[in-house]
Amino acid sequence: MEEQRRGASRSDKDFTFISPVVKYLLFLFNFIFWVVSLVMVAIGVYARVIKHAETTLASLSLDPAVMLIVVGILMFIITFCGCVGSLRENICLLQTFCISLIVIFIIQLAAGILAFIFSDKARHKVTEIINNAIVHYRDDVDLQNLIDYGQKEFRCCGGTTNTDWSKNVYFNCSPSNPSKERCSVPYSCCIPSQKKEVPNTQCGLGMQEKATENKIYTDGCIDKMVDWIHSNLFILGGIALGLAIPQLVGMLLSQILINQIKDQIELQNYNLRHRSDPWS
Repeated sequence: MEEQRRGASRSDKDFTFISPVVKYLLFLFNFIFWVVSLVMVAIGVYARVIKHAETTLASLSLDPAVMLIVVGILMFIITFCGCVGSLRENICLLQTFCISLIVIFIIQLAAGILAFIFSDKARHKVTEIINNAIVHYRDDVDLQNLIDYGQKEFRCCGGTTNTDWSKNVYFNCSPSNPSKERCSVPYSCCIPSQKKEVPNTQCGLGMQEKATENKIYTDGCIDKMVDWIHSNLFILGGIALGLAIPQLVGMLLSQILINQIKDQIELQNYNLRHRSDPWS
């Protein structure tokens, strides 16, 4: 009799179904980011194609276009698994999508914690990246624009000091340097004039040797970046939370859908086993 009651109770669940709300909400969630990933890859490829400088190959790791392509491809693969997995109700693809989000979330969390604990090493690594970017400043237009934007926004010049620009072959202060920009700094290091006049794009010429407070920025960008981070911790925390919420939502929806699919499969298998003999 107990088996009969369990069988009857189980058959009452024959009407259990996979929630279309969860299914299509997960699909829409992934489809939006899938389109975003395609746009990122397209922009990155276009930026790489229009470049003709062979020397950019020497600094691929610093190339924003390459970074955009790599992130876009990774996002494309993950969201593709989420889109197809939700539509086809494929547990394997959904698990791949969910595990990928978990791994990325853990990496982001670990990177934040390690950067906080080992702040000195993180600062040293950032210094290496900036110095390498200075070396390749003239080799990559995107990199050049990125550095100029950073120096203008943070009102700084070089990594730790304006003389870091001597690491660049064009701005090197060596007497044997034949460059017209010898011992100079980029225009983005110049302090903007308060007067309404035509900007002097040559204001950085020779300024490594005669840097003054009223001509160019003398503070390094690393110290300025650290000060900015300390002053905007709440904003950065909000941005980090904003990036984490979509990942958590994706994990939650995919896990709910996986559980519903598993329950449906389990119910179907149960019905198949007891269809021939409902009283067994």
